[in-house]
Amino acid sequence: MPRPQKPRAVRHDPEVVHFKPAGVPMRLLEEVTLGLDELEAMRLADLENLSHEEVGEMMKVSRATAGRILAEARRKTAAALVHGWAIRVEGGAVETVKDDDGTICESPGRGRGRGRGRGRGFGRG
Repeated sequence: MPRPQKPRAVRHDPEVVHFKPAGVPMRLLEEVTLGLDELEAMRLADLENLSHEEVGEMMKVSRATAGRILAEARRKTAAALVHGWAIRVEGGAVETVKDDDGTICESPGRGRGRGRGRGRGFGRG
């Protein structure tokens, strides 16, 4: 039996958790689920321009684990863009962390889990 995942620290609560190609009904689309930890890794590395080591420190995981999370997030995102799939952001072994300035809100109903729920739908919740 595999070891349980260590919760990853997430400092960002996304307002939009579902993305899809314009003009295509949702029922006709395949969907990929991007975990909250994967989105956080992409945010830190690609938007904040942090190194894998810094991403690992922020998420309370090793540099190697941060690299694996980031690689999987980029793979899923690229596949969705290339194939025209929808992207749902939810789930993952995460813990919500407040920054020093306290800028994060708790996200009830999301967090730990494997991304099997319906999410918050389109646009703002």
